[in-house]
Amino acid sequence: MLEKTRTTAVDAVAPQYMPGFGNDFETESLPGALPQGQNSPQKCNYGLYAEQLSGSPFTAPRGTNERSWLYRIRPSVRHTRRFSNASYPFWKSAPCLDDHSLPLGQLRWNPIPAPAEKLNFLSGIRTMTAAGDVMTQVGMAAHAYVFNDDMIDDYFFNADGELLVVPQLGTIRVFTEMGIMDVEPSEICLIPRGMMFKVSRLGEGSQWRGYICENYGAKFTLPDRGPIGANCLANPRDFKTPVAAYEDKEIPCRVHVKWCGKFYVTEIGHSPLDVIAWHGNYAPFKYDLRTFSPVGAILFDHPDPSIFTVLTAPTEESGTANVDFVIFPPRWLVAEHTFRPPWYHRNIMSEFMGLIHGQYDAKEEGFVPGGMSLHNMMLPHGPDAPGFEKASSTDLKPVKLDHTMAFMFETRYPQQLTRYAAELETLQDNYLECWTDLKKRFNGTPEGDWS
Repeated sequence: MLEKTRTTAVDAVAPQYMPGFGNDFETESLPGALPQGQNSPQKCNYGLYAEQLSGSPFTAPRGTNERSWLYRIRPSVRHTRRFSNASYPFWKSAPCLDDHSLPLGQLRWNPIPAPAEKLNFLSGIRTMTAAGDVMTQVGMAAHAYVFNDDMIDDYFFNADGELLVVPQLGTIRVFTEMGIMDVEPSEICLIPRGMMFKVSRLGEGSQWRGYICENYGAKFTLPDRGPIGANCLANPRDFKTPVAAYEDKEIPCRVHVKWCGKFYVTEIGHSPLDVIAWHGNYAPFKYDLRTFSPVGAILFDHPDPSIFTVLTAPTEESGTANVDFVIFPPRWLVAEHTFRPPWYHRNIMSEFMGLIHGQYDAKEEGFVPGGMSLHNMMLPHGPDAPGFEKASSTDLKPVKLDHTMAFMFETRYPQQLTRYAAELETLQDNYLECWTDLKKRFNGTPEGDWS
């Protein structure tokens, strides 16, 4: 078969982006490819096909209606042929009914091991927890990924939910139907439900590692700021949506699909990333976590962690999230007469945490970059004993909490552990011991025993 390849030299040029969150964008990679004044001309320029990609029901309210018009070399009906069953045994969906013997408890892991074999982004995904029900589009799954190979002629789309990707080690290039995003540690990207993409490696290294939140429910959006007002937290202008870029290659390619928790693959003879121009508001984006503007206590007490919410996926119950994406970035600690780390607590929400770099302020030891922890609903958690001792005795002068970035996938649903997570060799059997040295200080006097 004669191989023909024509691209926009995407490997040699840094991607370009358009700022804003939830905007209506328009972009073209060839002049005149984007129709003006209408969506579906009788004949599109360059012999392109017009098609709409909808991320919401047609009759959704205007504020939540999402769709984009794509102008592509082939319509997407040519990007799938007869499907065959495929298997990704480490990628699980809710409800997760894996059989394992690990009982309920607070859990923590070191990073997942580096692969001994060749793995690309898709085959390197490992599900840690799943919550809700993928069939009813409720809940989420928390994954870790590690890979060492590129998706060159392999492509993927997820019909079950959007993917929030959080790199921890190594920069990745995410080539979607609607453009290219280069995403490094301390940045995130979001790939909408149903959008075709592939992932490759940038830079030097032996492994590329990170985390993924697969959101089955309503799409991620910016949280309401309430009394905070119009500014701070994640500002819309810091979200970046890629400009149009495309592949035009005619070689054997494979399209992999996740649909209702199962995997399928189809063989085609060309790249499906063939969108020359597009306009609309259903689009991928990236965001630099270092642009998050935190707010906090400037007199006393530690505020609720909800003030660090970057993105939230709401439910029909106002104020109760399907999943929140929360970060703990560098910030100043200035509160007076206050225990400054997060307090001990139990919560109706279930918390899956990861550490991108540095040290988390509630844990002095054991929680390492690339690691993970799980505190399910109503299970108590909080600072370890060394962290408590340090915070209880330190001089309360202003302190810059620097060189750190932790995050949390928090959901209203219990997170069920996968067998992979339960039997993972990096599970810390001694995690509960971090609280063992929290001694009794009550002695019947107001001063207590702080010796």
